Amino acid sequence: MPADLKNRLLAELIDDLENDKLVLPSLPEVALKVRDTLDDENANARDVAKVIGTDAALSARLIAVANSPLLRGTKHIDSVDMAVARMGNTIVKNTVNSLIVQQIFQPTTEITDRLFHTFWGHSTEVAAISHALAGFARLKPDQAMLAGLVHDIGALPIIKYAEDIPQLLEHEAVLNEIINELHTIIGTALLSKWEFPQDIINVAAKHEDLARDPGGAADLVDVVIAANVQSYFGKDHRHASTDWSSIPAFTRLGLNTEVSVIDMEGSGESIREVADALRA
Repeated sequence: MPADLKNRLLAELIDDLENDKLVLPSLPEVALKVRDTLDDENANARDVAKVIGTDAALSARLIAVANSPLLRGTKHIDSVDMAVARMGNTIVKNTVNSLIVQQIFQPTTEITDRLFHTFWGHSTEVAAISHALAGFARLKPDQAMLAGLVHDIGALPIIKYAEDIPQLLEHEAVLNEIINELHTIIGTALLSKWEFPQDIINVAAKHEDLARDPGGAADLVDVVIAANVQSYFGKDHRHASTDWSSIPAFTRLGLNTEVSVIDMEGSGESIREVADALRA
């Protein structure tokens, strides 16, 4: 039964996606307004802060991030205006997108609630490790953090889809297999719908391709591949036993495959701080 169930639902999900029947969540209005305001050359920091201030939860989270060790400020931030001024436009946009992800999906069953919290915990860990690895690719840490946070975003529509299929919720292993097989395809479609930058969409599409070796300089996909694999070190996961030296992303980043970035001097504490800021 589980095998038949899996094959049937895989076919249904793929058909729904190809025919635009799969429900893909929209970005909240506040995120769209922040993006539009930041893209408006006539807008200033106060205009951005005013938009963010319309969402109390987002405002509180942004202020918390502005005061976190992520930004290493010496002066305490107590307003959205001050937070935006400290962060700058690019960091504000990436941070808002990062924080919004957690608000998009509200589980309605015990199983999907647990799956979502597992998803969010893993996503924040990969985001934090990606933040630490960004320097190896000469990329912006907040951009790498966002890429890490949304790399598995395709799992969310599948988890939401499962809420309406009790039979699937009874076979959680089948649900996890479906997520493993389809999350990159659905994640690509979702981030494309949200009009995310192509380099972030590429992360959702290609982060499971451990053999990827496109040549040229290291990029965000390399960062997230390495972060994702390192996040599973010592855990019960198919990537946990992978030989890091066989993964081109590690070579492209110039990483020592004998040492986890979590164990690098000065990196472990920073990674915990970034993860804590995202989970706050």
